[in-house]
Amino acid sequence: MLETMTSRERQLAALRCQPVDRLPFWPKIGGAYALAQGEPFRTMSVSELHEWIGSDEQAYGPPCVKEVRTKTSLERVKEDAVQTVVYRTPAGTLTSVDRYDPISDSRHPIEFPVKSVQDIEAMSLFFADARPEFDPVQFERAKAFIEDLGEDGLASASIGISPLMWWIQLLAGIENGLLMVADHQQEVEALFERMHNMLCRTAEIIADKSPYEVIYSVENTSTTLISPQLFKRYCCGHLMDYGRIVNSAGKLHVLHMCGKIKSLLPDVAGLPAAGIEALTSSPVGNATLLDGRSACPDKSLCGGTNATLWMATPETILTTIESDLDVLPHQRGIFLSSAGVMPPACRPETIREVAEWVKHYPVR
Repeated sequence: MLETMTSRERQLAALRCQPVDRLPFWPKIGGAYALAQGEPFRTMSVSELHEWIGSDEQAYGPPCVKEVRTKTSLERVKEDAVQTVVYRTPAGTLTSVDRYDPISDSRHPIEFPVKSVQDIEAMSLFFADARPEFDPVQFERAKAFIEDLGEDGLASASIGISPLMWWIQLLAGIENGLLMVADHQQEVEALFERMHNMLCRTAEIIADKSPYEVIYSVENTSTTLISPQLFKRYCCGHLMDYGRIVNSAGKLHVLHMCGKIKSLLPDVAGLPAAGIEALTSSPVGNATLLDGRSACPDKSLCGGTNATLWMATPETILTTIESDLDVLPHQRGIFLSSAGVMPPACRPETIREVAEWVKHYPVR
């Protein structure tokens, strides 16, 4: 039996597929979740809520990178929940609009900036002009962020999103984006190359100069957005490069991939990533922990549940989790989480009951 670990030690050990004192458990709760609850939870900080539940906290901190531009600019205007982003380039001005959704604690696009093949040129100039540089002000904030979190959680930073997933989610949308990949492949791939160059430089800075031990690629990959062939053609090579950069600095590269990724797992297995975060079960996703362990035997797997499960009774949640854990050949590298953002309708008392059960689950 291992001695009791701190939350940070436990999470790092799981990411390295090393022995742990118990399974780490990360319910994804944020400020929006707390605000949806009654007192005393409504006025608790995220860290206080994790402490009350007895769960492991993980949080993104300042990445220590800033963008310097000379020929283009980016302007963000927020009005209540709506944000307008204006990209100004020598080839034209592009505009996107998104809205914040407190339930998912994320922003959702209303209007994409790339609407025509002519817009690709403007966006290419925008990314070609970006010069990532180390930001000493963010570095000091990052150190303070890590110190404040201490041993009670794990701090990490994000490189961003690889070009295809960025293109589909934020720049062109699913329908228009996929049509352009098919009909204007040369122009789109030229844009992807410029995006990738910027992301590689960003990865180098974060890996070499930031104080974080864990660095994410926040992909949100799902075959509801792209096909397995597109993942193989574009994402794999890009993620391979980011992983090598992060690994060369002695850091852990983790892929945030949620939703339906079961058919992608054989390709993910070949990437130099320490783990997959947000392995999402049915019906929101389609990959169980056993699917992940079978395809990726050497990777940490974080997730194992889905939003609809957390709307059930504690008994149903625990029975489902236990059955999914028990069929695994072992639990090394398993990191239990809510996969996606914890639904606000799931009460803190329910999450606490799961956390108590996890503490006593016999890891083998």
